[in-house]
Amino acid sequence: MVVEIEEKRKNVGRRGFVAGSAAGIGALAFGAAGLRGIAWPEVMAQENAEWSYEGETGPEEWGSLDDDYASCSVGENQSPVDIGETAEADLVDVEVNFALISPMSIVNNGHTVEVSVEPGSTMVVDGVEYGLVQFHFHTPSEHAVNGERQAMELHMVHKSADDVSAVLSILLREGAGNEALEPVFANMPAEEGPEQEIDVEVDPMAFLPETRKTYRYSGSLTTPPCSEGVHWFLFIEPVEVSAEQVAVFQAIVDANARPLQPLNDREVTEDTTG
Repeated sequence: MVVEIEEKRKNVGRRGFVAGSAAGIGALAFGAAGLRGIAWPEVMAQENAEWSYEGETGPEEWGSLDDDYASCSVGENQSPVDIGETAEADLVDVEVNFALISPMSIVNNGHTVEVSVEPGSTMVVDGVEYGLVQFHFHTPSEHAVNGERQAMELHMVHKSADDVSAVLSILLREGAGNEALEPVFANMPAEEGPEQEIDVEVDPMAFLPETRKTYRYSGSLTTPPCSEGVHWFLFIEPVEVSAEQVAVFQAIVDANARPLQPLNDREVTEDTTG
């Protein structure tokens, strides 16, 4: 089931993150906007203003809620975006090497359901290695393709040794049940609380679509403080999840997708190798 551009919103938040060191990966893959590295996912040391997805603390107000959130209003390289016209290029596929997760450390943090990942799982892009730190979910999908959102989106959050962040993103469309993700859906905590260790085995390699081509662009965190410099890799091919699996997450988090942001002068590159 495709979810149209019109947002479902709810009073749901996510943890903030802090800015880190400068870095770049290559104009071909990320366009001409320029890149600034950020550290992810470090919890901000100071207490910041509460925010939500509606009303007086909703997305239109994020930039005014806290000085640290200014980029949410004035940033020109924000995420998520609607992927329409792209620049085609022959790019080397993202090299992914994810280890089995067992046991699984999972948490309902009140904003999403997140699984933390021990060191050892990596992806490599243009010779830069990024370690997988955690993965989490959004509903509906935060990114759109030609104006359409999918039922959910899975963000696999990485960080390099130089504190540069990259997100490997998978659009989840409603269809057949997803066996690889079932251990996660089956153990999602219904209530907010501390991290739980579950005695199950999860294979992140099995999350990935058969075709590894990606859209690539330079963006930002999709939650306050909306820091820019995040390298986004969005698989072109969606992965299916069942209506029942979608319902499990939506019973916990009804909607936690930021509205689409202007692309401005950025370029989205589409991998057309082969």
